[in-house]
Amino acid sequence: MLEHNTDPQEAIARVKQRAIDNFKSGLNCAESVFLAVHTELDTDLPPEIMCLVTGFGSGGGLFGGTCGSLNGAIAALGLVYGRRQPPSGTHAEKKAQLYGRPGLYRIYNRISNAFQEQYGTTLCREITKPWHGEWFTKDRLKTCLGTVAFMAEKTAEMVCPVDKDRWGSHPLGDNLLGEREK
Repeated sequence: MLEHNTDPQEAIARVKQRAIDNFKSGLNCAESVFLAVHTELDTDLPPEIMCLVTGFGSGGGLFGGTCGSLNGAIAALGLVYGRRQPPSGTHAEKKAQLYGRPGLYRIYNRISNAFQEQYGTTLCREITKPWHGEWFTKDRLKTCLGTVAFMAEKTAEMVCPVDKDRWGSHPLGDNLLGEREK
C-alpha cells in the first residue's frame, strides 16, 4: 500500500497536513480525512472514491450523529483493512475475521475509542453544541479542523505502515460485547 522506502513518520505528517489543507479548501470533515489517507496509499481506486463519504460530513448530512472525521477515518481504514469479498469458511472462521485476535473490529474499535477519549463523545452534535444555530463561525470551524487533524494522524499511524496483525490484536476498548480487555 505504501512505498517500501517511505518513512512512517513523514507519511503520517503528510497525511495530517493534507487533511488540514483539504478541510481548509472546502472539503467536509469526512472527505478531508478519507482523501488525505487515500492519497498517501497506493490503491487502484480513483480519487473520486471520496464520493462515498461526502454524506458522512457533519455527523451524516448535518444530522449530528457520529462525527464525520471519525467516519472518514473508519472508511479510510477500510481501504486498507476492509474485506474485499464475503467471508468464506466455517461459521467460527467467519466470526474470527471480525471478532478474533487478530480481528478487524479491533482495528475500527481502536480508532473509535481514541476519538471518544480525545473528545469525550463521538457525536458531532455534542462536539459542536456551542455553535448550533451559528454554524459558520471561525470557532466551530477551528474545532472541526482539530477533529480532522486528530483523526488523520491517528488513521495514518495505523496504516503507515500497514500491519493488520498488530492493529487487529489490540485489546478492545468500549464495545457492544461489554468486554474490556487489557
